[in-house]
Amino acid sequence: MRILAIETSCDETAISIIYAKRTPSSGRENGKSASHKPSIKYRRPQVKILSNIVSSQIKLHAKWGGVVPNLARREHEKNLIPVLKKALKEAKILDISSRDSPWTGFQGVTLRKILEREPELLRRSLKEFPKIKTPKVDAIAVTYGPGLEPALWAGINFAKALAYLWNKPLIPINHMEGHILSALLPQNRESTKHEARSTKKSFQFPVISLLVSGGHTELVLIKKWLDYKIIGETRDDAVGEAFDKVARMLNLGYPGGPKISHLAENYKPTAISYKLSLPRPMINSGDLDFSFSGLKTAVLYKIKELKEAKDSGAKDHKLNKTTISSICHEFQEAVVDVLVSKTINAAKKYKAKTIIIGGGVASNTRLRERLKESSAENSVDLILPPKELSTDNAVMIAMAAYLRIIGVKNPAIKDISKLKANGNLRLR
Repeated sequence: MRILAIETSCDETAISIIYAKRTPSSGRENGKSASHKPSIKYRRPQVKILSNIVSSQIKLHAKWGGVVPNLARREHEKNLIPVLKKALKEAKILDISSRDSPWTGFQGVTLRKILEREPELLRRSLKEFPKIKTPKVDAIAVTYGPGLEPALWAGINFAKALAYLWNKPLIPINHMEGHILSALLPQNRESTKHEARSTKKSFQFPVISLLVSGGHTELVLIKKWLDYKIIGETRDDAVGEAFDKVARMLNLGYPGGPKISHLAENYKPTAISYKLSLPRPMINSGDLDFSFSGLKTAVLYKIKELKEAKDSGAKDHKLNKTTISSICHEFQEAVVDVLVSKTINAAKKYKAKTIIIGGGVASNTRLRERLKESSAENSVDLILPPKELSTDNAVMIAMAAYLRIIGVKNPAIKDISKLKANGNLRLR
């Protein structure tokens, strides 16, 4: 089965095409056996990534220190058709007609109605769509939340237009479900040179998923696919948001996470290094919730203290490059300590056999290292997403769509006009 997926929840315009099929088994798959009794075993589907095109807007938003929603939407309008054509070409299913395909008047009117809120995308679509022959895909999937609603709408309306013109089923996907399922995707050869990753054909439920991104920090209990229960979440800042805010305090630029991680990983303490100790918020709270606002404030006070020392002419503890690296190192250690502790506690509480991580922060090298160590110590399987597929992409959306196709009767939306963006969508 070929699935084309579209992802525009933030500042990446992403389109991917995958080929997926069930892994041969003894009849026990997706939580069901031939006798319809629950199975704790899950066999990975066979997935081939035919194309994965991502157009990033990071440079555009960097000067604003963060993503500007309406600016992101305008960029999605410009990028969607070029990204679509690249994805189809990479998958070897792009067929350009030598002349425009004839449209009925009704088709043109309907397309204008679907894309009336995206004038630039409509203009480009009217020019390009008639030249693209209907590709050999079985379904179209699209992110409908959570995320920035202006950005989500661009992808949703584009997916509606494709589903209508190509007469394909349209499957709405929760972005966070995509991040969970990114752990099931194949790893490229280059990545496997640097990091071992679970390649088991099957694993056991229940599963604990740690979701860590710019907008989310959640622990999710999964007893079977498509059945999610949030058992812990942040009470204030998401972990990725905390990384960005601390980076801003240190004038490191946007996005902050990779910059802090780079400085932290290259920090070499010496006898005269600035000694810094930061709190581990809620690490012993007894629940599975998180809070990173206090940690961020603690960093702010340390920076203020160092600046005041510099202004007073003190020779020690200046806010220099080495001290900034020390702050980044201790901040990252504090975050990782909390995330790992809470995740392992969740696995123990719910007797989980498997831990999965997902989201942009799942690419953090230190977090991956510590989770591998702690999972091994506690005899729990750990499934890591490929680093290159941890950040926002459409491959994970296609993967989620495939799980819904094999696990839900008729997952496609019946009336595409009813599909709307939901910026605050939650897993359920």
